[in-house]
Amino acid sequence: MEYARIYEILKNKDIQEIYYEDKPVWIQELKENTATIGFLDGSAERDVYIEDLYEDEFDRPKKKQF
Repeated sequence: MEYARIYEILKNKDIQEIYYEDKPVWIQELKENTATIGFLDGSAERDVYIEDLYEDEFDRPKKKQF
């Protein structure tokens, strides 16, 4: 996901579904190229790269292969 899109979502009052590793999350804070996220299932919050967040299956980041 791009920074501009996340910023747009945060400014908007509508609820947007955001995912990280197939789990729904909410964005608590945005810092340059990272975001602090909370998981809807109650898991501990984490700092993640914004490029790893996505809105739906079509935006999902490709898994890196070694």
